Amino acid sequence: MRLALEDSQVVMIDFQEKLMPVIAEHQAVLEQAHLLAKVAHVLGVPIWGTEQNPSKLGHNPEAWRGLCQETLPKMHFSACDEGLLASLKPEPKAPQGNARSLPKHLQKNTQAKVKDQIVLAGCETHICLLQTAIDLMQEELEVWVVVDATGSRRSKDKDAALDRLAGAGAELVSLEMVIFEWLGTAEHEHFKTIHQWLK
Repeated sequence: MRLALEDSQVVMIDFQEKLMPVIAEHQAVLEQAHLLAKVAHVLGVPIWGTEQNPSKLGHNPEAWRGLCQETLPKMHFSACDEGLLASLKPEPKAPQGNARSLPKHLQKNTQAKVKDQIVLAGCETHICLLQTAIDLMQEELEVWVVVDATGSRRSKDKDAALDRLAGAGAELVSLEMVIFEWLGTAEHEHFKTIHQWLK
């Protein structure tokens, strides 16, 4: 199974200014997350952000906060308890058209296909990312965790979380795996630009 550009959405979890300095290898994690957001934006993949208790922990970096469809403030550790699912899986709209005047096959179907491949990056891996991922999988969404764009204060917590996520059915991927599966070919119109960003 591979990632498909047209089926993907990205969720950036809690890369907040007062949290990141205590995350192990935080600078590398931030750089990978920023690149993920840039690539997703250029390729038209919807991006959602979350911020845990922003009044205390601050905000995500402005460089990609502006690329997000929405940034959800939250107090629960799982973003699914704070409205993320409604963003990722919007309720279907009722068919348009007068049922009395139009047969069902001619009524407009406004139900969009759910983009069910959810690419996750964020902090902390063993708390907010883990709980959000588990809840997303319970909703029958595919979860793809970008391991080099996730972090925890302690490496052993991140490792334990990744083991648990893999056992629960999440796909563990690197940023380059995500990018090249989205591109699919060196002939993609954005390949040269993105390839330069990877150098």
